[in-house]
Amino acid sequence: MQKINEPKKLARYFFGSLLLINIGIWHAVFSSPAKGVLTISFLDIGQGDAIYIEAPNGAQAIVDGGPGRIIMSELSAVMPFGDKNIDAIIITNPDKDHMAGFLDVFDKYKVDFVFEPGTVSKTQTYQAIKKAEIDEGAIKIIARRGMDIVLDEKNNVYIRILFPDKDVSRYSTNDGSIVAKLVYGETSVLLEGDAPQKTENYLLSLNKGKEVNELDSDILKVGHHGSRTSTAYEYVKSSSPEYAVISLGADNKYGHPHIETLNTLNSLGVPILRTDTMGRITFVSNGKKFVRQ
Repeated sequence: MQKINEPKKLARYFFGSLLLINIGIWHAVFSSPAKGVLTISFLDIGQGDAIYIEAPNGAQAIVDGGPGRIIMSELSAVMPFGDKNIDAIIITNPDKDHMAGFLDVFDKYKVDFVFEPGTVSKTQTYQAIKKAEIDEGAIKIIARRGMDIVLDEKNNVYIRILFPDKDVSRYSTNDGSIVAKLVYGETSVLLEGDAPQKTENYLLSLNKGKEVNELDSDILKVGHHGSRTSTAYEYVKSSSPEYAVISLGADNKYGHPHIETLNTLNSLGVPILRTDTMGRITFVSNGKKFVRQ
């Protein structure tokens, strides 16, 4: 195992094909995370995705940035006062509703790492994000299956990449979307951008016959804002979540969440939480159980 020291907050470990990226030792002076507590907030940003994660040691990651500036007020509500640094952002796919808000994030915060699936877009927003990453000096990493993004080594908090497992540069933005699992102790959250059912079924096939079910999670972040194109019955059954969270805007033009998705979750007895009707949704974990705040 080789340890490589980088400026500020980085120790990267390589072991065979498994890549562990260790993020976060030093944090802002004003940061004061609750001891032993992981926080995850599904932000109320309208029709899009944005998820804030803070590990027990104070390391922070944001999964998707929503459709625009609205993420800034949400971050102000959940981040420690005076904190101007974000350890990592993860862009699950390069659609506007998942990344446009990061343009404002780059302006206000210092971002250390950017993780992307490798899909591309021809939009002006995508090109602006690429420029902002360069101007920011953030370390860009293409996410691949088998990679662990370690937020808190002492407490063993990490985000495990489940998909993509291959080059997806020629995939559609949804088909190449990142699927990942946030883990802290005995608790976990399955994070899915806009991954369609064919990706979910592919992950089921990779999981088949394994001694440990890698999809099993306490919370499922429902794919594609509750669209019928995601949330396959067998996928939800395998993940067996205690809660399903849908991030979407009220009265959106797509008709999300679709009745097919709601029926799937209801048939499996999974309680549904929605940002369009409930606003920001926050859970905390002590490594043994998630509690909604």
